[in-house]
Amino acid sequence: MTDVHATGLKLPIASRRDTVRGLLATLRRRRGLVVLALLTLCAGVGAALAAPWIIGRMVDDIVAGGGSLLGSGLALAGSLTLGALLTWGGRVLLARLGQATVREVRESAFRTALAQPTARIEAAGTGDLVARLSGDVRAVGQVVEEALPAFLTALFGIALSLAGMGLLDWRFAVAALVAAPLQSFSLRWFLRRSAPVYRAHRVVVAERSQRTIEAVRGVDTVLALRTEEKHLERIAEASEEGIALEVRATQVRNDFNVFLNAAELLGLAAVLMVGYVLVTRGDVELGAASAAALYFLGLFGPMGTLLFRIDDLQDAGASLARLFGVIGMPSPQEREHVATPRRGAIDVHGLGFSHRPAQRDLDAVSLSAAPGEKIAVVGASGAGKTTLARVLAGALPVQEGLVRHDGVGIEDWHPHDLRDTVAMLSQEPHVFAGTVRDDLCLFSDADDDRLQLAIEQVGAGWILRLPDGLDTVIGEAGHPLTPGQAQHLALVRVALSEASVVILDEATAEAGSVDAALLDGAALAAIGARTGVVIAHRLSQAVTADRILVMRDGRVVQSGTHEGLAAMPGPYAELWAAWTRW
Repeated sequence: MTDVHATGLKLPIASRRDTVRGLLATLRRRRGLVVLALLTLCAGVGAALAAPWIIGRMVDDIVAGGGSLLGSGLALAGSLTLGALLTWGGRVLLARLGQATVREVRESAFRTALAQPTARIEAAGTGDLVARLSGDVRAVGQVVEEALPAFLTALFGIALSLAGMGLLDWRFAVAALVAAPLQSFSLRWFLRRSAPVYRAHRVVVAERSQRTIEAVRGVDTVLALRTEEKHLERIAEASEEGIALEVRATQVRNDFNVFLNAAELLGLAAVLMVGYVLVTRGDVELGAASAAALYFLGLFGPMGTLLFRIDDLQDAGASLARLFGVIGMPSPQEREHVATPRRGAIDVHGLGFSHRPAQRDLDAVSLSAAPGEKIAVVGASGAGKTTLARVLAGALPVQEGLVRHDGVGIEDWHPHDLRDTVAMLSQEPHVFAGTVRDDLCLFSDADDDRLQLAIEQVGAGWILRLPDGLDTVIGEAGHPLTPGQAQHLALVRVALSEASVVILDEATAEAGSVDAALLDGAALAAIGARTGVVIAHRLSQAVTADRILVMRDGRVVQSGTHEGLAAMPGPYAELWAAWTRW
C-alpha cells in the first residue's frame, strides 16, 4: 500500500481507499463463506418479511368473511419461524467470517510490526502500536460481532421491504421514498462531522496509552524524581481530551437522531395518505394498504439500525485504517537463497549517527573484529556505547559510513539472516510468561538435553533447582526471579542461539556484588568461541577481553589490551585507577 500518511514519526494510517482495498483482498480469500453468509442472512430476512403480506391477506379475508384464517395463521407462523432460523444461521456464518478476517488482519499487523526496525517502533512510540494491536483490534471485533450483522440485516430488510411495497403497488414504494432525501442529507451531515471526531479520538487514546506505558515503565525514576503529579497531569490531559471528543460524538449522534425522526414522520404520513387515496378509489384492497403501512412501520427499526450502525462502522473504519497502516509498512521480502555459513567478522569504517540533528552520538567510528575475537567497549555514560551496539545489531540504521558483517554491508543483509547472525542482549532482558522451557525454546528448538547443556555451560544450575525445574512457571504471574536471575536466564538463551556474533549491552549491569562475578563468567561462557562485543558496565569485564575500545563523545579514543591501556596515560588508565580505588 502506497497511499499512507503519517505525522512526523508516528505510525502511518492507511487511506480510505487502501483500507477498503486491503479489506476486500482479505475477504476474497474467503469468498465462499462470504456468499453463503450473505445469502443465508438475506433469505432469513426475506422469509420474515413475508409476514406483513400474509397479514394483509388476512385483513382481506376478514373483510370477506374470514374463511381461511387458519391457513394464513399457519403460514404466518411458518414464515416467522423460518426467518428466525435462517437469520440465526446467517449471523453465525457472518460471525465466523468476521472473526477469521479480524484474526488475519491482527496477525498481519503484528507480523509487520515485528519486521520493522526497533528504532522505527520506538520513534513512533510503543503506546501507539499497543493501542492498535489491542484497542483497535478489540473495536473491530466488537463491530464484527454486533454491529455488522445488525447492519446487514437492516440493509436487507430495507431493500426487501421497499421491494414488497412496490409489488403491492408501485405508488407505495414512491411514497416511502419521500423520506429518502432527508435521510440522505442527514447521513452525509453525520458522516462529515463524525469521521474526524472518531479519527481524533483514536489518536488521543494511543497518546494516552503511550504516556501511561512510559510512566509505568519508568515508575522507579518517576518516584525518585518526584514527578508523579507531572505524569498524572499528562495522562489526565489526554483523558480529558478523549472525554471531550466522546461528548462531541454524542452531540453529533443526538442531532442525527432528530433528523431521522423527522424523516420517519414524513415517510409514514406519505404512505398513509397514498393508501387512503388508493383504497377510496378502489385501486387496492384494504389488506394491501395495511400491508404497505406495516412494511413502512417495519422500516423504522432497520432504518434506525442502519443509520446508527454506520456510527459503529465509522469507528471500526478508523481502527481498520490504523491497522492497515501498520500492515502497509515496508516489510522484508522472502529470502531468495539459503544463508551462507557465518564467520562473525565485523568491519566498521567512518560510522556516524545522530539521534538529534544538533548532537553527534557516533562520530567517525572505525573498528574491526576477527572471527572469535572478544572486544570490550568502555566509556562514561553518554559516550555512544549503546548506540554503537544497536547499529552493529541492525536495530539502528547506518547514517554515515559502512558496517559490514562477514564482508557484506549490513544494509544488504536480509533482516531475518541478520537476526540469525547477530544476537544482542540488553541491560533489561524480558522474562516471557510461561514455563522456563517455553522461555528458552522461544528462540531455539532445543530438546531437554541441549537445554541442560546450555544451562551448565553458563553456570545456571539454579534453574534446575526451581520448584518444578524446567516446568516452573515464570513471568509476572509465576515464580519470581531476581534481576540477576533474569539476566542469567537470558544468557542461557544467548548460549542456545546459533548467532556468530554476540553483543552484550551491559547485560549484567543489574547484578549485585554477589552475582557480578558469576554473571561476568556466564557472559563469557555464553559467547563461547563466537565473536563478542561487550558494552562493559564494570571494568572487570574488560580485563578478559582480547581488545578494549574506549569511547568518549561518540568517538573511539583508545584501542588496545587491558595491560597496554592501563600502563599508558589516558582515559582508560584514569577509569582503571578510579575503578581499583573504588
